[in-house]
This record gives sequence, structure tokens and C-alpha cells, in this order.
Amino acid sequence: MILLTALSIFAASIPPDTALDIGIRVWQNECAATLDGLTSWNKGEEFASLGIGHFIWYPSKKGPYNETFPSLLAFLKSKDIQIPLWLEEAKGCPWKNRDEFMRAKSCKKMQQLRTLLKNTLSLQAEFLADRLENALPMLEKEAPQERKEAILANYRRVFEAATGLYALLDYVNFKGYGTDSKERYAGVGWGLLQVLDGMQSVGEPMEEFIRSAKEVLLKRVENAPAERNEQQYLAGWFNRIETYKLKEGLKGRPLCKSSPSPSPSKKVR
Repeated sequence: MILLTALSIFAASIPPDTALDIGIRVWQNECAATLDGLTSWNKGEEFASLGIGHFIWYPSKKGPYNETFPSLLAFLKSKDIQIPLWLEEAKGCPWKNRDEFMRAKSCKKMQQLRTLLKNTLSLQAEFLADRLENALPMLEKEAPQERKEAILANYRRVFEAATGLYALLDYVNFKGYGTDSKERYAGVGWGLLQVLDGMQSVGEPMEEFIRSAKEVLLKRVENAPAERNEQQYLAGWFNRIETYKLKEGLKGRPLCKSSPSPSPSKKVR
């Protein structure tokens, strides 16, 4: 498909300095750009959240959300980064629950993990950019046939907007591609695919992306199991989405480094 090929070229051409600055913004969104925030386990969740993008790492028992930390480790190894042996051999997160994780915050393994993440900020940003490029074939494969051209066209419109690269990359990290059938409530997803599908083909693309993203997240909350109480996260999610309209600062593109930083939003996949 010609459009998909063109978009792949766009994704592959993300300048490293732009990717790093976007990664810093994602780190700000996830955990206020703090070093402690590089190793987190949020209350009520079944997984650790690691790195600038709070990449998910499950213990041996997996959950419904896409696990991304093992892929980050593989990416770092491909860049010749030395991984601690215990981490390289791990079959899952060695801490089985949040209580174990919090008790281990100062242990040697946790210190090694935090050091690795602190020293690879730019590579983690490149990993985020790779994830965005991987979105394209998934969208092409999983989009409904009658909506495929419109969805890919919306991707292109957003990508070419001043804050579009940041918005696309952050949303994929924030809520996923939207192509995994396991990431559904009542059969309805909440990822990038659903946001692009909900956009109108007219109007300013970032306004449409933000409007559609809010509708998708609101629908997620409505469909979520009552015991998850996801309504409590909605305001933080909306605040994060609002950062996509900022227009100044990031290297390489007029993105949003110099604007006031929002409070970090609660991480719930």
C-alpha cells in the first residue's frame, strides 16, 4: 500500500534529538521526570512500571495488558548495552506483587535496575519511536476494511501537525495500539486505532485527535468493571491529552518542551 509505505518512511526518519525530547515529555507525563519514578509499581496494579515510559513488566503470571519491558531489554541489548545478568536471565518480574517490590526499593537489584534505566534515557526514547513505527503495519492489518484508508489518512494528518509526532508516540505508550483483542472492555478498545477511527476527516487534526481520544477514554471508563473505579483517573488522562495541543520547544519540531509541565497522570493501562 503506497500510503503505508510513505508513513513508514515518515516514522523511520524521526531525528534522534526529537525522539529524546519527546521521551523526556513522556517521562514527565508518567512520573514527573523523577529518578524514583523509573522503578514504580502503582497501587491496585498487577505489574511493575519501569523506565521513562513506565513499561509494563509482569511477574510469572501475566495479565491482560501488553507487556513492554522485555521488549525494551531486547532493544537495549541490540544497542550493545550491558544488562545485569540477573535481569537478562529473569523469566518475569522477580517481585511478585507491589508489597515485595516496595520492600526491595533499596536492594542491590533495584539499584542496578534504576541505574540501567537512568543511563539509557535516550535509547528508551528511541525504543518509543520504534514502537510508533511498529504501529503502522498493525493499523493496516487490523483496521476495518471500509475504514482503513481513512484511519491511515488520519495518522498522516496527525503526524504532519506541529505536535502530532509527540501525540502519536505518547498515546501509543499511554494506551497502546488498540489492536490487541485482549485489551478490551465490553469488546471495545481504547488505543491509537480507536482514536484514529473516531476522528472526523475535516477540521484541525490535533483538535480532532484530542476530541476523539477523550471520547475513547470516556467510553473505556463507562465499559470498565465497576471494581476498577476508573472514573478516578479520567481527569488526569484528559490533562495528559491536552498537552498534545502545545506548540513550542522540542528539538527538530515545534513541540512542547518549554510550556508548563502538567502533573503526571495516573498510569492505568
